[in-house]
Amino acid sequence: MPLQLDDFKLHAIHDGSFALDGGAMFGVVPRPLWERQFPPDDRNRIRLALRCLLIDAGDRKVLVDDGIGSRWDGKHRAMYGIDHAAVDLDKELARAGVTREQITDVVMTHLHFDHAGGTVRAIEGEAQLSFPNATYHLQRRHWKWAHQPSEKDRGSFRVEDFAALERSGRLHLLEGATELYDGIHLFISEGHTVGLQLVRVETDAGTLVFCGDLVPTTAHLKTAWVAAYDLYPLTVIEEKKQLLAQAVEEGWILFLEHDPNVAACTVTERDGNAVVDEVLTL
Repeated sequence: MPLQLDDFKLHAIHDGSFALDGGAMFGVVPRPLWERQFPPDDRNRIRLALRCLLIDAGDRKVLVDDGIGSRWDGKHRAMYGIDHAAVDLDKELARAGVTREQITDVVMTHLHFDHAGGTVRAIEGEAQLSFPNATYHLQRRHWKWAHQPSEKDRGSFRVEDFAALERSGRLHLLEGATELYDGIHLFISEGHTVGLQLVRVETDAGTLVFCGDLVPTTAHLKTAWVAAYDLYPLTVIEEKKQLLAQAVEEGWILFLEHDPNVAACTVTERDGNAVVDEVLTL
C-alpha cells in the first residue's frame, strides 16, 4: 500500500537489486562491524536495493530516480549482480497503476548508473527516453560535472545516455534549491558528488525526505559511516548531522534508496546518534 500524505500517494518503486563491494560502501569501517547487518558474498559484495520513489499527486506523477535500467551486457550484469528476476520498473509501475507514458516528471538526484541507468532504453535498436512525456529535472552543476568527472568517479557514469537526454529537449537544468511543485522541494547535497539534489515532500500530514546516496541504508545513519564512493566524505558527515538532527526533531520520514530491508523509517536519538524508530512500508 502507498503512503498517503495529504494529496500525495507515495510508492516505493523497485528496479530489482544489485551488489557492490562492502568495503566500498562503508569506507574505513572495518568489515566485522558492517558484515553483521550486510553479510557479503564470496566476492565481498553486499546486496542492495534499487528503490525509486513515485510521488502521485493526481495530475502530476513524479518519479525520483529511475533505477539501473536493463541495457547491461552479461559481463556487467555479473559484475554488479544485477537482478530483475523478481521485480523491475515496469512491474512496479503497473502495481502502482501507472504507465511510463503517465510519468510527468523525473527528478534525477544525480547521474550515477544505479540512479539514472533507466533514463534511456533501446526501442527498435534506437536509444530513446524511457519516460517519453516527462520533464527530466537535474542540477546544472551536476550535468557539467558528469561530462567532465574526476578520475575517481568516471566509471559511475554512462555517458552514452547523455546525448539522448540532451537532444530530447526534455532536460530541465536547475540552479540550486527550489520548490519544484507545491509541497515538493529539491535541496542540494555536495558530499557524495557535485550538485546532488534530494527531495523533501512537505505536507500538513508529515514530511518525507528521499535520502539518496547521502543516507543510502540504515547502517549509514551512523554519521561517520560513509562510502568510499563519496567525493567529499567530511562534507557527507556534516550534511548527515544536519539532516538527521532535523529528522529527529521534526519526525521526518526518511526514504532509503539502497537498504535491502527498509524502505522508509522515522528516527530517534540514542546516545547522541540517530537510530531507526519506526519502519514504514510503501
